[in-house]
Amino acid sequence: MPYLHQDSKPRPAAHPGGARGTHSSGKGYEQLKQECLRRGVLFEDPDFPACNSSLFFSENPAIPFVWKRPGDIVKDPKFIVGGATRTDICQGDLGDCWLLAAIASLTLNEKTLARVVPLDQNFGPDYAGIFHFQFWQHNEWLDVVIDDRLPTFKGRLVFLHSAELNEFWSALLEKAYAKLNGSYESLKGGSTIEAMEDFTGGIGETYDVKEAPDNFYEILGKALKRCSMVGCSIDTSSAAESEARTPFGLVKGHAYSVTGIEEVSYRGRQVQLIRIRNPWGQVEWNGPWSDNSAEWRSVSPSEQRRLSQAAQDDGEFWMKFEDFKVHFDKVEICNLTPDALEDSTTHKWEVAIHQGSWVRGATAGGCRNFLETFWTNPQIKLHLTEKDDGQEDCTFIAALMQKGRRKLKKLGAEMLTIGYSIYESPGTDGHLGKDFFRYHASKARSKTYINLREVSHRFKLPPGDYILIPTTFEPHQEADFCLRIFSEKKAITEDLDENVAIDLPEPLHPTPSSQETEEEKQFRALFEQISGKDLAISAEELEYVLNAVLKKTKNIKFKNLSLISCRNIISLMDVS
Repeated sequence: MPYLHQDSKPRPAAHPGGARGTHSSGKGYEQLKQECLRRGVLFEDPDFPACNSSLFFSENPAIPFVWKRPGDIVKDPKFIVGGATRTDICQGDLGDCWLLAAIASLTLNEKTLARVVPLDQNFGPDYAGIFHFQFWQHNEWLDVVIDDRLPTFKGRLVFLHSAELNEFWSALLEKAYAKLNGSYESLKGGSTIEAMEDFTGGIGETYDVKEAPDNFYEILGKALKRCSMVGCSIDTSSAAESEARTPFGLVKGHAYSVTGIEEVSYRGRQVQLIRIRNPWGQVEWNGPWSDNSAEWRSVSPSEQRRLSQAAQDDGEFWMKFEDFKVHFDKVEICNLTPDALEDSTTHKWEVAIHQGSWVRGATAGGCRNFLETFWTNPQIKLHLTEKDDGQEDCTFIAALMQKGRRKLKKLGAEMLTIGYSIYESPGTDGHLGKDFFRYHASKARSKTYINLREVSHRFKLPPGDYILIPTTFEPHQEADFCLRIFSEKKAITEDLDENVAIDLPEPLHPTPSSQETEEEKQFRALFEQISGKDLAISAEELEYVLNAVLKKTKNIKFKNLSLISCRNIISLMDVS
């Protein structure tokens, strides 16, 4: 599979204010919009055309979809009606509920929502059929421009839509995310954390509540102080149980938000409480510490005011933390990067970021099971110098993400099985060799090797120097990766691969045009005809050129060159 080499020097976290434009024309949203207004036309996006290839890559639609603009679907289209809320998110005929759950969480945080969905867009006098949205991808904020043609069947939206039939922000957001990932079909299947990260640039952690660490209450409290997005849910044992209500008023298979953690004085002792919100805005817990429970009568009015406790059927309720652990099964935390927080927030994560690649024959060594090649993997040195406040250890989260695999789905790429190991540094400089790993065990490692986009885990280690090694499970598997270290106190990282190099042969120089054979001259003419003035061609154009020439060659037995082969040829020519 083709890859794009990235160096793995630590980088600063990306700031959303500088979102990079992604349109092939090189023009930004405002410039494209003004051009359309000047010409009196509605924008049509050549990068994501209104055709089947933008919908599916493995099949043709079972029914004939018609692409329509909102003004062709309803008389009075609006971008947002009465604020962006969870009722604006109704799933269509696409298996992307993971994305919808993340969008629902996004609506709970106005500042975060306004970054992803710029709110100054509308169908008013300056409407030009163009909209834009911003997403985080691998330490970079991207501005994705789309036209507003949406797939419909019998005059109704096929995919994500709002309960308000004339509201279109959520459908357009889904289209922009589909464009970012190559097609609507690429959005089938995923985890809510994946989209939460793309909406915030945050780092995800998932906890099994029944196996959570002893300091889980403290972890949740710190996450909320840092304005992290925290969700929780109850597992279902079958599809029939989805959104089934328990006798205690809770809903199975449903995404809740955690909105508060507090201790309250109750009958002379401290009780740990947790506040939960049902995005439906109703249907609440009816057990101990629920809105009208007897426990609140033993709590002073001032304490109740401090906890904003009010008996309203608003979907928000308090529970005893012990009851929460009994009834809920999963907690997902999306920790926000410092740039995603308000300046007034004092409890911020420190972040260090490395970009890198696993390259076959060079840095794709596989896991520790493959000792002969394991040492060739990228190695990142981690200096933990400052202890957590009031603690003896240093807390950090290491998150390893494989890049662009969802977009490569249409080329047959699957998520690779990835993970990492952490070793205590021997105190020497430079890349560690095979013998070090033969005789030393790891101090920590990712919980498991798994085929998810990102593997992350929280660690507590004594201050010191460590070596983190990101790997695929199998050796010789190529991909780009992004490694992020979130720490409570500043952690310093450095790349140990500066002097690990591959001896590449000098690239062959083409035959001077004066000495070309007749066949080479025909090939040059065809190449220049396809490439145009810049003499650059895409993998698709290379596939056409090579197949056209090689089919005419009589002394070579030849069927067809695939698109993947042509992408690999272009990768091999990238001498940088």
